[in-house]
Amino acid sequence: MEINIRKAVKSDYPAMVEIWNEVVEDGIAFPQLDLLDENSGAEFFSSQTYCAVAENTESHEILGLYILHPNNVGRCGHICNASYAVKSSARNLHIGEKLVSDCLVQGKESGFKILQFNAVVKSNLSARHLYKKLGFVELGTIPNGFLLKSGDYEDIVIYYHTL
Repeated sequence: MEINIRKAVKSDYPAMVEIWNEVVEDGIAFPQLDLLDENSGAEFFSSQTYCAVAENTESHEILGLYILHPNNVGRCGHICNASYAVKSSARNLHIGEKLVSDCLVQGKESGFKILQFNAVVKSNLSARHLYKKLGFVELGTIPNGFLLKSGDYEDIVIYYHTL
Protein backbone atom coordinates (compact mmCIF):
# COMPACT_ATOMS: atom_id res chain seq x y z
CA MET A 1 0.00 0.00 0.00
CA GLU A 2 1.39 3.39 -0.98
CA ILE A 3 0.54 6.35 1.25
CA ASN A 4 0.65 9.96 0.13
CA ILE A 5 0.67 12.82 2.64
CA ARG A 6 -1.02 15.85 1.14
CA LYS A 7 -2.74 19.06 2.14
CA ALA A 8 -6.31 18.41 3.24
CA VAL A 9 -9.19 19.83 1.20
CA LYS A 10 -12.81 20.38 2.21
CA SER A 11 -13.95 17.13 0.60
CA ASP A 12 -11.64 15.30 3.07
CA TYR A 13 -13.41 16.75 6.12
CA PRO A 14 -16.03 13.97 6.56
CA ALA A 15 -13.30 11.28 6.66
CA MET A 16 -11.18 13.49 8.92
CA VAL A 17 -14.10 13.96 11.33
CA GLU A 18 -14.60 10.19 11.47
CA ILE A 19 -10.93 9.51 12.23
CA TRP A 20 -10.69 12.38 14.74
CA ASN A 21 -13.81 11.20 16.57
CA GLU A 22 -12.47 7.66 16.78
CA VAL A 23 -9.44 8.92 18.72
CA VAL A 24 -11.57 11.20 20.93
CA GLU A 25 -13.94 8.31 21.70
CA ASP A 26 -11.00 6.05 22.65
CA GLY A 27 -10.31 8.53 25.46
CA ILE A 28 -6.61 7.69 25.79
CA ALA A 29 -4.78 10.26 23.62
CA PHE A 30 -6.68 13.48 22.80
CA PRO A 31 -7.78 15.90 25.53
CA GLN A 32 -11.07 16.73 23.79
CA LEU A 33 -14.30 15.37 25.23
CA ASP A 34 -16.71 16.51 22.52
CA LEU A 35 -17.05 14.84 19.15
CA LEU A 36 -17.06 16.78 15.91
CA ASP A 37 -20.01 16.81 13.52
CA GLU A 38 -20.08 17.94 9.91
CA ASN A 39 -20.36 21.64 10.81
CA SER A 40 -18.06 21.78 13.83
CA GLY A 41 -15.54 19.60 11.97
CA ALA A 42 -15.45 21.92 8.98
CA GLU A 43 -15.03 24.92 11.29
CA PHE A 44 -12.33 23.16 13.34
CA PHE A 45 -10.23 21.92 10.42
CA SER A 46 -10.54 25.14 8.41
CA SER A 47 -9.32 27.16 11.42
CA GLN A 48 -5.97 25.36 11.58
CA THR A 49 -2.76 26.78 10.14
CA TYR A 50 -2.36 23.60 8.11
CA CYS A 51 -4.10 20.23 7.86
CA ALA A 52 -2.81 17.19 6.03
CA VAL A 53 -4.18 13.75 5.30
CA ALA A 54 -2.59 10.38 4.68
CA GLU A 55 -4.25 8.96 1.59
CA ASN A 56 -4.01 5.45 0.14
CA THR A 57 -2.95 6.27 -3.43
CA GLU A 58 -4.80 3.28 -4.89
CA SER A 59 -8.15 3.41 -3.09
CA HIS A 60 -8.00 7.15 -2.19
CA GLU A 61 -9.14 6.25 1.32
CA ILE A 62 -8.10 8.73 4.00
CA LEU A 63 -6.21 6.78 6.67
CA GLY A 64 -4.87 9.54 8.88
CA LEU A 65 -4.45 13.25 9.41
CA TYR A 66 -2.69 15.96 11.31
CA ILE A 67 -3.52 19.49 12.33
CA LEU A 68 -0.92 22.22 12.83
CA HIS A 69 -1.53 25.51 14.64
CA PRO A 70 0.14 28.01 16.98
CA ASN A 71 0.81 26.70 20.47
CA ASN A 72 0.55 30.19 21.91
CA VAL A 73 0.34 33.85 20.87
CA GLY A 74 2.52 36.94 20.67
CA ARG A 75 6.05 36.44 21.94
CA CYS A 76 5.50 32.67 21.97
CA GLY A 77 3.73 32.61 18.59
CA HIS A 78 6.76 31.06 16.90
CA ILE A 79 5.99 27.76 18.67
CA CYS A 80 3.48 25.48 17.00
CA ASN A 81 1.54 22.46 18.19
CA ALA A 82 0.11 19.53 16.28
CA SER A 83 -2.17 16.55 16.72
CA TYR A 84 -2.08 13.32 14.75
CA ALA A 85 -4.76 10.70 14.19
CA VAL A 86 -4.60 7.41 12.31
CA LYS A 87 -7.62 5.25 11.58
CA SER A 88 -7.51 2.22 13.90
CA SER A 89 -7.61 -0.20 10.96
CA ALA A 90 -4.49 1.47 9.50
CA ARG A 91 -2.28 1.63 12.57
CA ASN A 92 1.18 0.00 12.63
CA LEU A 93 1.76 0.85 8.95
CA HIS A 94 4.17 3.74 9.74
CA ILE A 95 1.58 6.32 8.70
CA GLY A 96 2.22 8.27 11.90
CA GLU A 97 5.88 8.65 11.00
CA LYS A 98 4.95 10.03 7.58
CA LEU A 99 2.48 12.46 9.16
CA VAL A 100 4.93 13.73 11.79
CA SER A 101 7.76 14.05 9.26
CA ASP A 102 5.56 16.07 6.91
CA CYS A 103 4.37 18.20 9.83
CA LEU A 104 7.96 19.14 10.68
CA VAL A 105 8.41 20.42 7.11
CA GLN A 106 5.07 22.24 7.02
CA GLY A 107 5.66 23.80 10.42
CA LYS A 108 8.91 25.32 9.22
CA GLU A 109 7.34 26.42 5.92
CA SER A 110 4.56 28.09 7.93
CA GLY A 111 7.17 30.19 9.75
CA PHE A 112 7.28 28.37 13.07
CA LYS A 113 10.60 27.79 14.84
CA ILE A 114 9.62 25.04 17.32
CA LEU A 115 7.05 22.23 17.38
CA GLN A 116 5.90 21.47 20.93
CA PHE A 117 3.69 18.68 22.20
CA ASN A 118 2.02 19.68 25.45
CA ALA A 119 0.44 16.41 26.52
CA VAL A 120 1.68 13.08 25.20
CA VAL A 121 0.10 10.40 27.35
CA LYS A 122 2.91 8.46 29.00
CA SER A 123 1.49 5.04 28.05
CA ASN A 124 1.38 6.01 24.34
CA LEU A 125 4.64 4.16 23.79
CA SER A 126 4.41 3.98 20.01
CA ALA A 127 4.10 7.78 19.72
CA ARG A 128 6.85 8.35 22.27
CA HIS A 129 9.18 5.93 20.44
CA LEU A 130 8.45 7.73 17.16
CA TYR A 131 9.13 11.17 18.62
CA LYS A 132 12.47 9.98 20.01
CA LYS A 133 13.35 8.43 16.63
CA LEU A 134 12.57 11.72 14.86
CA GLY A 135 14.74 13.77 17.21
CA PHE A 136 12.19 15.29 19.59
CA VAL A 137 13.51 16.30 23.00
CA GLU A 138 11.60 15.13 26.07
CA LEU A 139 11.26 18.07 28.48
CA GLY A 140 9.55 16.47 31.43
CA THR A 141 6.51 14.80 32.90
CA ILE A 142 3.38 16.24 34.46
CA PRO A 143 2.05 13.71 36.99
CA ASN A 144 -1.62 12.85 36.54
CA GLY A 145 -1.98 15.43 33.76
CA PHE A 146 -4.41 13.44 31.61
CA LEU A 147 -7.87 12.17 32.52
CA LEU A 148 -8.42 8.83 30.82
CA LYS A 149 -11.87 7.76 29.67
CA SER A 150 -11.80 5.19 32.49
CA GLY A 151 -11.72 8.03 35.02
CA ASP A 152 -8.13 7.31 36.02
CA TYR A 153 -5.35 9.88 35.66
CA GLU A 154 -2.12 9.28 33.79
CA ASP A 155 1.10 11.23 33.44
CA ILE A 156 1.75 13.33 30.35
CA VAL A 157 5.10 14.07 28.75
CA ILE A 158 6.10 17.32 27.04
CA TYR A 159 8.27 17.23 23.88
CA TYR A 160 9.71 19.74 21.46
CA HIS A 161 11.58 19.76 18.15
CA THR A 162 13.44 22.71 16.64
CA LEU A 163 12.28 23.38 13.09
